[in-house]
Amino acid sequence: MSQENPVATIHYAGNDLWVGISPSGHAQALDTDHERGSAATPVELLLIALGSCTAVDVINIMRKKREQVTDYRVEVKGFRRDEHPRKFTRMEVRHIVRGRAISERALAQAIELSETKYCSVAATLQPQVEIVSSYEIIEEEKDGQPA
Repeated sequence: MSQENPVATIHYAGNDLWVGISPSGHAQALDTDHERGSAATPVELLLIALGSCTAVDVINIMRKKREQVTDYRVEVKGFRRDEHPRKFTRMEVRHIVRGRAISERALAQAIELSETKYCSVAATLQPQVEIVSSYEIIEEEKDGQPA
């Protein structure tokens, strides 16, 4: 299958439930009933898309730099307009890296490369959405506990 012009398909399942089928054939439930909240909303998936896109870049760069990352997570907070369309105006991306002797410089460079060169989701959102990144390094001792 060509990824040049990927096609996603979204099926209405009734009662504000949807099933999205990715271009690679994977199903994802969506729920637009905010009170029920049985699955992610389309807007929530956008936050996940940005976080996962940059996370893949950053962890791959950190591996290439031979950094000893033992745990990594990304938190994405979105800020939306009050009026319709309630588009995002700002997203804050926080990278939380745990490991041994993690280089702050290496992590900052990895995040910058993701933001400016590799992350297609960030490139699609900018400049309409302000994306602000930060990071935290948690030093870990050899037994896996924080230092």
